[in-house]
Amino acid sequence: MPSLPHHENPTPRHSLRNQILEDRPVNQDGFVQEWPEVGMVAMDSEFDPRPSIRIENGRVAEMDGRERADFDFLDQFIADHAIDVDAAERAMALGPGTVARMLVDPNVTRDEVLRTARGLTPAALLETVRRMNIVEIMMGMQKMRARRTPANQAHCTSARDNPLQVAMEAAEASLRGFSELETTLGVVRYAPLVAIALQVGGQVGRGGRLTQCALEEATELDLGMRGITAYAETISVYGTESVFVDGDDTPWSKAFLAAAYASRGIKMRFTSGTGSEVQMGNAEGRSMLYLEIRCILVTKGAGVQGLQNGSISCIGVPGAVPSGIRAVAAENMIASMLDLECASGNDQSFSHSPMRRTSRLMPQIMAGTDFVCSGYSATPNYDNMFAGSNVDAEDYDDWNAIQRDYQIDGGLQHVGEAEILAARSRAGHALQAVFAHLGLPPITDREIETAVYAHGSNDLLPRDVLEDLKGAQSVTDRGVTGLDLVKALHEGGFADVADHLLTVLRQRVSGDLLQTSAILDDNLEPLSAVNDANDYTGPGTGYRPSGERWERMKRLRHVTSAENPELEVS
Repeated sequence: MPSLPHHENPTPRHSLRNQILEDRPVNQDGFVQEWPEVGMVAMDSEFDPRPSIRIENGRVAEMDGRERADFDFLDQFIADHAIDVDAAERAMALGPGTVARMLVDPNVTRDEVLRTARGLTPAALLETVRRMNIVEIMMGMQKMRARRTPANQAHCTSARDNPLQVAMEAAEASLRGFSELETTLGVVRYAPLVAIALQVGGQVGRGGRLTQCALEEATELDLGMRGITAYAETISVYGTESVFVDGDDTPWSKAFLAAAYASRGIKMRFTSGTGSEVQMGNAEGRSMLYLEIRCILVTKGAGVQGLQNGSISCIGVPGAVPSGIRAVAAENMIASMLDLECASGNDQSFSHSPMRRTSRLMPQIMAGTDFVCSGYSATPNYDNMFAGSNVDAEDYDDWNAIQRDYQIDGGLQHVGEAEILAARSRAGHALQAVFAHLGLPPITDREIETAVYAHGSNDLLPRDVLEDLKGAQSVTDRGVTGLDLVKALHEGGFADVADHLLTVLRQRVSGDLLQTSAILDDNLEPLSAVNDANDYTGPGTGYRPSGERWERMKRLRHVTSAENPELEVS
């Protein structure tokens, strides 16, 4: 029998199924092996220190295997300002297994966990969450979230930095339920106009939305001091001394900046996230979560009310290594475990896979956090100037359906088109009145009409960018403040919008926005961990959508009448 031709390097034959799998979106994602020596490991590194502490003469003499004389400046800041030396030895003696069980045991209250957590070192916190699987981390988050009622934050941006679009997106986002609204710029010089637009739009409809404009720190602080914005959160902290030094910063300089915001009643969070240090090439051989825990403790030590974490713009790094998304959920829970307000990420896109993007949401939306997204893109993705978002304006109906499916509150609700169009129109005309009052480049009725019915910036009429930039500079030069906006709105015939904005400014004076997890409710009253403390203690307790809120959440774009299948009732 003749033999078959022999090929030394035959081309391997693949199945059709393999080809279909190869073409799936998930296989466009980046996955890498762990490399602990450079920090490319989520939370299980042999190079992380082991938990230990020694207290001498009322201060930390040794922490996680390092003597005080060998502390870097993060160790020193954490030891002196974040760890309660009176609680430390008792808390550390419990061991990570006991603390992990306290987090999931409904018989242990949130306050008991807080009293223990304040005495734990970075390595002890890491060892605790390493013992917890993702469901246990979600259980811990459900109990440790500061505010009883979850909320959400939106990104309202424009690829053209069009202030009219930002105002309308803010008004729509407010109606849809977002409690905080954030913007940023493609061209930084546009900032004063876009920040004004966000503030005006956020006070239309429900009103009382808190706004911020993410910029370099000096301009961001200036806008806050003037009352054009109400909060800030893009003040970054890092987990290694070398990365801090690269940014010409220290924990003390960040604490000083935080004090500047607090002195004017401006709400403020720091920002950090797993993966940032390894992305900047200075992880110093530690795991991503260990370094993030140091960031959380620096935030605690600086006296800041909260933290935006959840990897944020670095999500592609933990998302590429094993157990990386579990580590991201753990960092959110640790922030809450240390009694910080937590804006839990879910902002930047990290995967081509719709299933992975939805999976990324689950630990936060299921458990509920102070702000499930930080933020959710209220625009189409091409308009999101924070980079592509994990969820955007085209996902509203999906989000609302998920809330309804599980009876969980992700902070949003369905709103009918007529109500949205009315709010967008009113926001446009309110901004038109403010621009006219301040002598800024005019907004025409045709621009408003076009923007009301637009989906994104591609559908808008172009503005005169040069004149807008001159107008933006004049806002800075003339020292325009939030009270000037109130006056402009009132004199322009928008007394209700003016009243909403004045209420936000009054809350700054009272200091109520400095409470942990502070937002304003539908009556423009502060809702925070002070008057809405999380009281979850097991089944049947804590927050769950009910009453009017649950009835509102049952509504979707298309819900059929039970009595008449031909009739839609939403």
